Amino acid sequence: MTAEERISKLRTDLDKHNYSYYVLDEPSVPDAEYDRLFNELKALEAEHPHLVTPDSPTQRVGGAALAAFQQIRHEVPMLSLGNAFEEADLREFGRRVTEGLDLPSADLLGEGASVDYSCEPKLDGLAVSLLYRDGQLVQGATRGDGSTGEDISSNVRTIRNVPLKLHGRGWPQVLEVRGEVFISKAGFERLNAAQAEVGGKTFANPRNAAAGSLRQLDSKITASRPLEFCCYGVGQISKPIALSHIDTLQQLKAWGLPISRELRHAAGVEECLAYYRDIGERRNALAYEIDGVVFKVNSLASQRELGFRAREPRWAIAHKFPALEELTEVLDVEFQVGRTGAVTPVARLRPVKVAGVTVSNATLHNMDEIARLDVHIGDTVIIRRAGDVIPQVMQVVLERRPDDARAVQIPHQCPVCGSHVERTQLVKRSKGRTTISEGAVYRCVGRLSCAAQLKQAIIHYVSRRAMDIDGIGEKSVEQLVDEGLIRSPADLYQLTFDQVVALEGFAEVSSNKLLEAIKASQKPTLARFIYALGIPDVGEETAKVLARSLGSLARVQAALPQVLTYLPDIGLEVAHEIHNFFQDPHNQQVIEQLLASGMQLQDEGELAAEFAASTTLAGLIAKLDIASVGPTGAEKLVAKLGSLDAIIAADGIDLRQALSAKPAEAVREFFKDPEHQQLARAIEAQLLDFGMHWSSEKKTAAGLPLAGQTWVLTGSLERMSRDIAKDHLEGLGAKVAGSVSSKTHCVVAGPGAGSKLTKANELGLKVLDEDAFITFLGEHSITL
Repeated sequence: MTAEERISKLRTDLDKHNYSYYVLDEPSVPDAEYDRLFNELKALEAEHPHLVTPDSPTQRVGGAALAAFQQIRHEVPMLSLGNAFEEADLREFGRRVTEGLDLPSADLLGEGASVDYSCEPKLDGLAVSLLYRDGQLVQGATRGDGSTGEDISSNVRTIRNVPLKLHGRGWPQVLEVRGEVFISKAGFERLNAAQAEVGGKTFANPRNAAAGSLRQLDSKITASRPLEFCCYGVGQISKPIALSHIDTLQQLKAWGLPISRELRHAAGVEECLAYYRDIGERRNALAYEIDGVVFKVNSLASQRELGFRAREPRWAIAHKFPALEELTEVLDVEFQVGRTGAVTPVARLRPVKVAGVTVSNATLHNMDEIARLDVHIGDTVIIRRAGDVIPQVMQVVLERRPDDARAVQIPHQCPVCGSHVERTQLVKRSKGRTTISEGAVYRCVGRLSCAAQLKQAIIHYVSRRAMDIDGIGEKSVEQLVDEGLIRSPADLYQLTFDQVVALEGFAEVSSNKLLEAIKASQKPTLARFIYALGIPDVGEETAKVLARSLGSLARVQAALPQVLTYLPDIGLEVAHEIHNFFQDPHNQQVIEQLLASGMQLQDEGELAAEFAASTTLAGLIAKLDIASVGPTGAEKLVAKLGSLDAIIAADGIDLRQALSAKPAEAVREFFKDPEHQQLARAIEAQLLDFGMHWSSEKKTAAGLPLAGQTWVLTGSLERMSRDIAKDHLEGLGAKVAGSVSSKTHCVVAGPGAGSKLTKANELGLKVLDEDAFITFLGEHSITL
């Protein structure tokens, strides 16, 4: 292929990608792939300048304006930025700036002149222009192709942090503000959840969500979206407002326009690099997506002196972070078996570097996700990796699908043990009806006879948050299972020194340490023990609720689903999972073996005082979900008939004295079923047994100082782990949540605190740093 042919193909491909990205809001390739194609074109045009044409993507900024909107011509073009991908690129930019300003460069005799720069994160959104005349917002426009954009005036007016009238005074008669419209990470999650709930379009990423929301023909839709604006500069202006870029932004802030909280000054390129590294480390904690840092020469006079190239200023550059998204090929799809038997598809990929890490596997979640993405073996796909999140397949590039691509099929037999693989069923219970539908997950029915499930169950059991058995890692568990030495968690307590020392990687000292750790684990708290059992849908918090509320393993094992729903944050579906787990004969056998091995649960006791005599007969009737009978009807029923036996025995005449005809008939029909009678009596008997019955003895709860309060931990604590801090707070009665809201009582913020601290300050919440938190604990007799 000649250079001219390659240039032509690159221009065609880039134009197509520009159209998908800027007009359709549906990116066809990751940013990293686009940048590679663009830079290749740029290099070829530099080698063959006679082939450069005015309509080349290197001479333009973005896509054409949408025909659905009126077009607006920018008086001052909205240019794009050049990119730096390596530190060397930024240093080269610094050298060009120094030379362009005719300043002395570094040599053996000195460090050279230092140029001041502004530093701010490069938000991943949609560039817009806001035009103010006499302080009033009169126009909003997209960047479009840099020269002409779309008139989105009515839509930008709906963005809550865009002032319709500038604050204060002294603004120029004409002021064009430029910035980015974006959606925060939390807003993006809420938007996609809301879209999915109503069957609407979900978005690939926050940038596309922002673009799609801002370019709605109906501004009411735009108004319903969580859009935010952040300004980064000015365009046309009737009079200067400052001498530097940073002072310009600070003046815009004084007039009510939002600017980045991360705006900083840097003296020279090395301080720019330090800023880049710092914000890169904090990137995942930010409340919004960023894909790099923008550095600008701070002096406006120096900016004018440096001037522009065809599509970008010489005084600014975007230093990009390593790509979060990349293109690669699906070589195969394999299936892994987890602790609960879930058979999960995993894409085996042609290795590719994403965000600085080589990725060769990506999760596909389940078969429904494969169907939604339409993934085939052999496809070219876009994968995404953010922070420590497991890489995932985001999109298939359908135009690159080969003729021999193969559809993905779920295995009929477990790939580990050969047992049957069956699709899960979703059970929905409401008003006496049980609706069953197919779930998205497939499971191996082999349970602990399946080596994969057994290994994962043991790994979970010994983990730090469960039984905390130090010295036994995944490799050791695999050996123990493969050698047939353990077939359930209870077998750990039967291991001998000779068996352990014979394992690969174990010597006399490490074997003794492991056996001591296993023995030490026999005195867990009830909550740890419950969590270690690996009950589906029961995490640490639910395990703590069960332990604190019911007080004993016997009550947790016996609890009926309807009784469990009296406990905080336990819904009926999770209650059934808990009940079914403890009714399973195999699980009962494992628990009996664990207790027989010498397990001593440390904090078993009485039912929590707040649950003593906490129920009502009307509440029991309501929990039976009888059609047409809600809480009010249940109370009327109890007021008239007085007892469960009387309600069960009542005929139609008795019932119609308490209820109208339809609910009265529903109650009569419900209790005609002997199973329903048995269930209701069983629930009442258990409430009596547990001490939760309305006739049980009331207890006085010993008040905990933080009872009823919600606390949030954020950032890195240096004098204790966050787990220990959480244990201390929960011991004082607080609930420790993962997100900040208006109901949060206090936030403990360590170094590196990000969006949670920001939100706490915005809401005016009480915030403690680590020193103040430790002082607070000391006031409650907790010492480190």
